[in-house]
Amino acid sequence: MIDRTRPLADRMRPRHADEFAGQSHLLAPGRPLGEALAAGRPHSMVLWGPPGTGKTTLARMVATAADAEFLTLSAVMAGVKDIRESAARGRANREAGRQTLLFVDEVHRFNKAQQDAFLPYIEDGTLLFIGATTENPSFELNNALLSRVRVYVLRTLEPEAIGRLIDAAMGDAERGLGDTPLQLDPAAREALTQLADGDARTALSLLEVAADLVGDDGVIGVDRVREAAAGGRARFDKGGDAFYDLISALHKSVRGSAPDAALYWYARMLEGGCDPLYIARRVVRMASEDIGNADPRALQVGLDAWQAQERLGSPEGELAIAHAITYMASVPKSNAVYSAFNQAMADARSEGSLEVPVHLRNAPTRLMKSLGYGHAYRYAHEEPHGYAAGEQYLPDALAGRRYYQPTERGLERRIADRLAWLAELDEAAGRR
Repeated sequence: MIDRTRPLADRMRPRHADEFAGQSHLLAPGRPLGEALAAGRPHSMVLWGPPGTGKTTLARMVATAADAEFLTLSAVMAGVKDIRESAARGRANREAGRQTLLFVDEVHRFNKAQQDAFLPYIEDGTLLFIGATTENPSFELNNALLSRVRVYVLRTLEPEAIGRLIDAAMGDAERGLGDTPLQLDPAAREALTQLADGDARTALSLLEVAADLVGDDGVIGVDRVREAAAGGRARFDKGGDAFYDLISALHKSVRGSAPDAALYWYARMLEGGCDPLYIARRVVRMASEDIGNADPRALQVGLDAWQAQERLGSPEGELAIAHAITYMASVPKSNAVYSAFNQAMADARSEGSLEVPVHLRNAPTRLMKSLGYGHAYRYAHEEPHGYAAGEQYLPDALAGRRYYQPTERGLERRIADRLAWLAELDEAAGRR
């Protein structure tokens, strides 16, 4: 008998592969995980993916396929003591001829010592280990653990897959809503597939709440679905991969001169609750890193947008940031300043404390002047064209080094022409 007090999403958890929605790239015939399940010979693994993509369900399916006892720990609450107790259970099962599967939810929350505690039990087969994480395992799990498991990436569910889950819940009389007189309006079904944002658990939870809000007509309409979803936000974790993926998409769209895409990613970040001031700071960074002297105005536009957000707040300030983003995405691009700065920093770190050429040194005292500080310095404003042709400003060890090489885009084309002309003056001065 199904416990009807359990949430709909839990009652409708798939029991076998045929009921599992999405992740065909992992479970289709011929795929490693699908083959392991079919053969009943699973291995230790980490399941990495967004919430509601089936990590827990997949772990239960693995346990069923292997006829293993299913144990679960949450890294939020568990510690090394709990790991040892699970291992003791695993040893007892192994003596009885049965496997033990330990599922660790949010495994990225365990520290290095706690992660290391799993290693001997995975290695000797005491536990079949499955960790679930929404964070990048490369950053959150230590190498020793990663070397003993296989990482599978779960993808956000497509609307079609979400729709199939909704239909199954509406039609299942034992676990779902099939034993009720409720009807789901097609527009409400479509809204659920979109509002779920790729999360199966969210879709079924919204359906359950909307069903509780139904009036006497017994129809789950789109208004009820939107009422159930009131206050929901798009997926966005300020400390996790979703955050960095979105800011990366915004930055790369600006760099790629795609203002429409840049605006979309900006809107996604705002919708997810990102602080607009964080985005404003990144926009100023884009001005110097990706536009530079191709259009020096971009830096001022970015600073003005930042100031507008500080002074006006939302939503007026957010519009100013959108103004800056579209401007920067549309103007010519150059990373010449960014590249030059990185090269100069590399030399500053690797070349040691190279002496400042004597003629460039400050000479505020008689002693310094007697030592030659500032001697033979040529004041550029008094030279022809306001340029001291042939003068050297770098340390001797770096003489002739060129960091800044302007592009042929935007204002930098004119800058490149001027620097080429100055180089000709230097060359002529060297021949004299």
